[in-house]
Amino acid sequence: MTSFSDLTLVEPILRALEKQGYETPTPIQSSAIPLLLEGKDLMGIAQTGGGKTAAFVLPLLQRLSHERTRPKPNMPTAIIIAPTRELASQIGKAIQVFTRDIKMFHTVVYGGAPYGPQMQDLKRGVDILVATPGRLMDHMKRRTIILDNVQTFILDEADRMLDMGFVDDVQEISSKMPKEHQTVMFSATMSPQIKRLSKSLLNKPEYVEAPRETAVAETINHSVLMVSRDHKKDLLMHLLGMPDKTKVIVFVRTKASTEALVEDIQNAIEGIKANCIHGDKPQRARERTLRSFKNDRISVLVATDVAARGIDVSGITHVINYDLPMEAENYVHRVGRTGRAGASGIAISICEPRERNLLRSIEQMIEMKVPVDNDHPFPAPAHKERRAPGKAKGRPFSKTKKPSFKGKPKAAANSGKRGDFRSKSGPGKPSGRAFAKPGSKRQSFKRAS
Repeated sequence: MTSFSDLTLVEPILRALEKQGYETPTPIQSSAIPLLLEGKDLMGIAQTGGGKTAAFVLPLLQRLSHERTRPKPNMPTAIIIAPTRELASQIGKAIQVFTRDIKMFHTVVYGGAPYGPQMQDLKRGVDILVATPGRLMDHMKRRTIILDNVQTFILDEADRMLDMGFVDDVQEISSKMPKEHQTVMFSATMSPQIKRLSKSLLNKPEYVEAPRETAVAETINHSVLMVSRDHKKDLLMHLLGMPDKTKVIVFVRTKASTEALVEDIQNAIEGIKANCIHGDKPQRARERTLRSFKNDRISVLVATDVAARGIDVSGITHVINYDLPMEAENYVHRVGRTGRAGASGIAISICEPRERNLLRSIEQMIEMKVPVDNDHPFPAPAHKERRAPGKAKGRPFSKTKKPSFKGKPKAAANSGKRGDFRSKSGPGKPSGRAFAKPGSKRQSFKRAS
């Protein structure tokens, strides 16, 4: 498809798209919109930022505008559920933009907001309801939302909903709808859990997937620090204890490890402020943490991949992969938190020797070798496959400034060695030196023979 008119969208929607500067549909829009206009169930795999919201909102608006009757009180015609109030609000704003020339009523309900205004909107009747699962369940129990008239059910970021423990709510919500309705699911990944959920909710679905994002910004300097499991946490504290405090995201694989790691960081490093976000943390607490991170009241945010999705915080100078991502594509999304809008950034991955295969899969995904830096206090034992850094394929590293941390480690984890998180590499010459000892000279790496 070369234009939105090719997707057979009606004129009011095309005018709204033109006013917003939309010119051509993205791959996920080209694939999903025709299928959804036919009323088919759909399982879509797409990352945030690829036009996913418009991919399900536009066909929904068109179908409702063709079949529209005045909505009944407390009985929405379509329901979109999102895992967080932030995402629900974003979807609500998109609907508002696209319905300026269409008579359509919608409202957004989520936890943490007063029930009164939400109940008034629902009583007047809405065509589209955007909701978080918890608040939707609350309204269902109050009978202020009745699902007997639902024709379309859309789940956005389904994988994140599973991570946050909403799977039972989603199943309960779906069970209260008429047997004949269209169901649409979007997820960033197709995990076994998502497959099981899709089988239970979707009827003969179509499957669409947006092209994978593999590019990383040239303004990001990458390095890998090899370390044994026993010294992994020591190395992290060494990195975070460096001078000149800045803004850092530390990525871990599991929800269970986030809280403990924050406690370890604050106990080990004097004066540092750290917090975490994960799926089990209450929504209000997540919002407070993100505000504190945005406003520089905390300098270190520990996060899981799913919980961090959609975070838009400027000025992040470092991304530290305390755990390598199990899916190579997540590396792109992790390191993309830094080096934005032309600013420089540093991405450091802490890697155990047994994780070399994970590292190789990441390098294949981003089509470049990530330099290995052993100039730190806790290098892993020599390994015959250890590689010296080579030039990035077509993506030279840019020089970066010297963003790093203030604060002194409480424990002598750094064995008396300190550094400055500095990158001394020039364009086309990636350096593995994520930090350098004071007074030390630059040492160039040679390719292993």
